[in-house]
Amino acid sequence: MAPIPDTFDLVPLTRDRLPDVLELDMWAFPTGDSLEDMLTLPSPLSWDRTFGVVEADHPERLVALHASYPFAQCPVPGGRVRAAGLTWVGVHPQWRRRGLLSAMIDTHFAHCRQWGEPVSLLTASEPAIYGRFGYGLATRRLHLTMKRGAALRPVPGSDEISVRFETASLDRHGELVARLHAAVDRPGWVTRETPQLATMWLTDAPIFREGREVQRIAVAERGGEAVGYALFRRKSNWADSGPEGTVGVQELVAADPAVAHALWSRLLDLDLTTEITSGMLADDDPLLSLLVDLRAAKVTVKDNVWARIIDLPAALTARQYQADLAVVFDVTDERLPANAGRWRVTAEAFGAARVERTDAEADLALDIRELGSAYLGGTTLLELAGAGLVKERRPGVLREAAVAFGWPVAPGSSWIF
Repeated sequence: MAPIPDTFDLVPLTRDRLPDVLELDMWAFPTGDSLEDMLTLPSPLSWDRTFGVVEADHPERLVALHASYPFAQCPVPGGRVRAAGLTWVGVHPQWRRRGLLSAMIDTHFAHCRQWGEPVSLLTASEPAIYGRFGYGLATRRLHLTMKRGAALRPVPGSDEISVRFETASLDRHGELVARLHAAVDRPGWVTRETPQLATMWLTDAPIFREGREVQRIAVAERGGEAVGYALFRRKSNWADSGPEGTVGVQELVAADPAVAHALWSRLLDLDLTTEITSGMLADDDPLLSLLVDLRAAKVTVKDNVWARIIDLPAALTARQYQADLAVVFDVTDERLPANAGRWRVTAEAFGAARVERTDAEADLALDIRELGSAYLGGTTLLELAGAGLVKERRPGVLREAAVAFGWPVAPGSSWIF
């Protein structure tokens, strides 16, 4: 582990230090909002998982911090795994380049092992930072911009879905959003499991709006039962030719194709708007196939969830594989040597897997970062090998392993944590 430099101490943080936490966060992530306004918001942090770095001679002076969210039911291909959502990582500009980030990351890894969380996930503010700590890009997200009235292909049963529009609130919609969101079985689809996260998600403070309206929700119902929802905000804009408002879809969850069609149909036809955007779509989101003219939409690909394998055998046995697998990996891991070496992974298609140490010759060689990239089934081993990041040592095994590590459902997260 990278040690904390001698002039600093790493300490647990408690709720009474929230002003210090927010002050530091505002230094790490500049904002035009005031500390007083930030203090009015509910904190999403789990305080038993929040840690800071202070000056040894001035313990009141917080110079760095990191935290994590507990994802006890993180979906992975064919299963669930306990995962830590690394978050709120920041170092004050005055104390950068002192080794504090490395020390905090290593501390986080140690806590993951202590808490029995074999995988750490994050959504990165700067993607170039975390690869050196063994995080691999495991999911991508699509940002889609569409014109109002974009045509959708018909879906049987869509006209049987009723959609009501309301102002979103925690009291009225918290249980509905939590239940429907948690029902999604998509690898990487972490949900807001703690009360703090659930509260934060449906808190509609003015500083979250950025000139847009209050948070709205479209609730889809079939026979009086809620089967989907969309959280969105509109922004009014007027030009000489008339209204040019926009709709920003924050999150859309649908139980089946008819529900997805009904929700998107309503969102694509709101008055006084000309453009609809959604920035958190998975590679296989149904909207991509529903659109009659995908070319008319503007699509941008961005990184989404980064995965770091903390306990290799526990992580690889927590998921299933979509084809029979028998492969020996030679893994490098500079920060967690317990993961390094040769591992035999065997599994039956959509069945249980076995992972054990072996002295056998390796079939594939890769770093733990690439194993994290492939872990959720979205980034293929073939893609990584094409970039020179996976080495095939037994001809033919790369394609077999790539098929096995894939998954029929693309991974993705619907929110930034």
